[in-house]
Amino acid sequence: MTIAYWCVLVAALLPHLTVGPAKAVKSFDNHAPREWEARLTGWRARAYWAHLNGFEAFPPFAAGVIVAHLAGAPQGRVDVLAVAFVASRIVYGALYYADRATARSIVWTAGMACVVALFFAGA
Repeated sequence: MTIAYWCVLVAALLPHLTVGPAKAVKSFDNHAPREWEARLTGWRARAYWAHLNGFEAFPPFAAGVIVAHLAGAPQGRVDVLAVAFVASRIVYGALYYADRATARSIVWTAGMACVVALFFAGA
């Protein structure tokens, strides 16, 4: 498997890792998690929002990696873009936790630029 394909797996798992610390409390109610999540505040709410955004960002990234592979893009370029996307998602989550909205938006944009570049990598 290529590095880019491994990055797809990592990107699929990241949303769960992002929200994990917010749910690691005794008050977490696994019987009604949506109600519990709706009452979150502070960094726990931001962790949940980063979790949701991770699921939103994943499909275009995974599609971009697959399209780049199918288009015969240079493997090194695809791997660099995939690693950069995953790195941006890790930084994005940290910035969401830290409530750094502007920096977070810049990093989100960089990650989405990687996705767009994946689609054009084989052109």
